[in-house]
Amino acid sequence: MTNEEMPVDDVAEGSPGIMAARQLADELRRSVEGALIARAEIIDLALLALFCRGHVLIEDVPGIGKTTMARALASALGCTFRRIQSTPDLMPSDLLGVNVFNQKSGDFEFMPGPVFSHVLLCDEINRATPRTQAALLEAMQEGQTTIDGVTMSLPEPFLVLATQNPIEMEGTFPLPEAQLDRFFVLVKLGYPSHDDESEMLARFGAGLRGAEAARIASPDRLKAAQEAVATVRVDEAVRGYVVAVSAATREHGDLALGASPRASLSLMRASQARAVMAGRDFVVPDDVKALATPVLAHRLVLTSTARLRSATAEGVVGDVLASVPVPIEK
Repeated sequence: MTNEEMPVDDVAEGSPGIMAARQLADELRRSVEGALIARAEIIDLALLALFCRGHVLIEDVPGIGKTTMARALASALGCTFRRIQSTPDLMPSDLLGVNVFNQKSGDFEFMPGPVFSHVLLCDEINRATPRTQAALLEAMQEGQTTIDGVTMSLPEPFLVLATQNPIEMEGTFPLPEAQLDRFFVLVKLGYPSHDDESEMLARFGAGLRGAEAARIASPDRLKAAQEAVATVRVDEAVRGYVVAVSAATREHGDLALGASPRASLSLMRASQARAVMAGRDFVVPDDVKALATPVLAHRLVLTSTARLRSATAEGVVGDVLASVPVPIEK
């Protein structure tokens, strides 16, 4: 297989809509960084999902700022924020809401659940039962929910930030592949560096809670940024590169399940958002390479033999990126 040539026209560095979206991303990043000590690229992944109307799965050990990041992002957006702690006895109605009989009016009144918010943090999602996970699935995929046969739309924007602890697996219900595929990106915060942790102690040492992120956006401004992402040009050669990367995972010997077409679409959309955050109105192969692991790795299923060899999905994505030829600019 030979390298393709990728034609790149002389394009101005971003329309007014794209530049406004880039400015919003910069402002959101600074606001969230003021309330959370985290690497900029971690915050950028959450912003990418937000700009693409996607959802974020945060997987890491307790106490490293997963909930703090979700609160800071909601505060910076000026959006409503709700948090729900997943437990085995959590029912779908606890998440979606329930119809309650009003004795005064003689009618049933709907009491909305936490899902009717702009930003929903679902803590330890793998502790919820499959029934509750399935209720969340419709909300994530369709932007709506059905209760007692009545379908109701969720507010826009709607972002699910779900966390899970990869260490404590006792009493959990691992997310099925179909639901993992609905998460736009997987974020792993990791332990902070020595300097970052020292700064965190200095900044937040006086109290248990950190500072609130400054509100610098609105749902309408975010919606405009989401629309700007859709205008970013993806050249045919770059689209072919995305498809080739996904196809290579389906043929990799260490995988029982490769990337789905939904994964390919997510990778392309994420690349468009990354271009916007760089002020460009076109995607380059480096955008695809930079986002392949957070977008694809959590959707892949290793074979039992690969797991015995301690292979990882991240390692497989690295192998794929090293083997698939990159389009060359002309």
